[in-house]
Amino acid sequence: MDVLFLSISMGAGHLKAAYAIKEYVEKKYPHSKNIVVDTFKVINPLAHKIIVDGYLKTIKIKPDLYGKLYNLSEYKKILNKLSNAMNIILSPKIERLIKEFNPSIIVCTHPFPLQMVSYLKKENKISTPTVAILTDYVNHPSWFHTNIEAFIVGHDYIKQDMVRCGIPKESIFSYGVPVSQVFLNKKEKTLARKELALEDKFTVLIMGGSLGYGNLKSTFINFGKCFREMQIMVVCGENEKLRKKLERISHSFNKRVRVFGYTNNISKLMDASDVLVTKPGGMTISEALVKELPMFIISPIPGQEERNAKFLVTSGAAITISKNDDIENILCQTMDNHLRFEHMKEMAKNLSAPYSGKNILNLMEKLSIKV
Repeated sequence: MDVLFLSISMGAGHLKAAYAIKEYVEKKYPHSKNIVVDTFKVINPLAHKIIVDGYLKTIKIKPDLYGKLYNLSEYKKILNKLSNAMNIILSPKIERLIKEFNPSIIVCTHPFPLQMVSYLKKENKISTPTVAILTDYVNHPSWFHTNIEAFIVGHDYIKQDMVRCGIPKESIFSYGVPVSQVFLNKKEKTLARKELALEDKFTVLIMGGSLGYGNLKSTFINFGKCFREMQIMVVCGENEKLRKKLERISHSFNKRVRVFGYTNNISKLMDASDVLVTKPGGMTISEALVKELPMFIISPIPGQEERNAKFLVTSGAAITISKNDDIENILCQTMDNHLRFEHMKEMAKNLSAPYSGKNILNLMEKLSIKV
């Protein structure tokens, strides 16, 4: 089985989902050919710079503007028509890539390359079976395309919503968002803490996504000033300036603190933690659910992250906190309330999808055999 993964680096989640499935494919088919393509970067670097860089700057500087555009795209067909038109123009280059690689199946983890593939299949220029993987816990019209054999979603409620929007029920699979297999290997908390040179006590993990956006600094300070006995780990992603700033601030805390930049050790950090304080990116929360970690949600980007947060809070696996909240009181109401704390862990376990990658691979095998 040779798989072509098409994604876009608008945040780390879309690419991480592609690489997660790639792991499963290569483990079962070690001699297969599989590539993950950052679509705009490969076929049109100018489009990548304008669209991806523009997106990243918007969510950092004007997140409310991005939220308005996101909401408009749900109800104003003109925005989706514009993106469709752009992707149709770019589709010949992806067509050449597909024909040169000749994959058994295509997996799209972002709606933009999915639009291109849908158009090429509609025009009978390619016939490769295609799977779309939604990496957030929300339905959105940008994913509604014909000629797509399967849509993978994070929960049954998204499936029901997509059916109401006209997507064939038999093509939607609520397998959950796939995560890397490393997150399925859970270490006992005491051992994980020992390996990280931490004490064996209540531990808070604070994360701000791959780019370190959001109210990470104020959240870090609020937890650091708590009188409660705890230790804190904070991950700043690629935001090196923020990492250095938090390192300096941490010296004023009467607590053990570890400050990380970008790290591939998130699985172990989660194993060592009692609670995760995070922006609600689709992949991060999927990893946390597999680890059965209660979550405190901070700084959701307006749009899909706000929907992710609502899903978690409504389901009982998380609460939202703001930079002005009294952390002492929140910890008292959650962590000190045994019933509530255990319920949050149980709901995280209930929402988790540890077999997502395996189930998606099984589906991909069935679809590729039919060709």
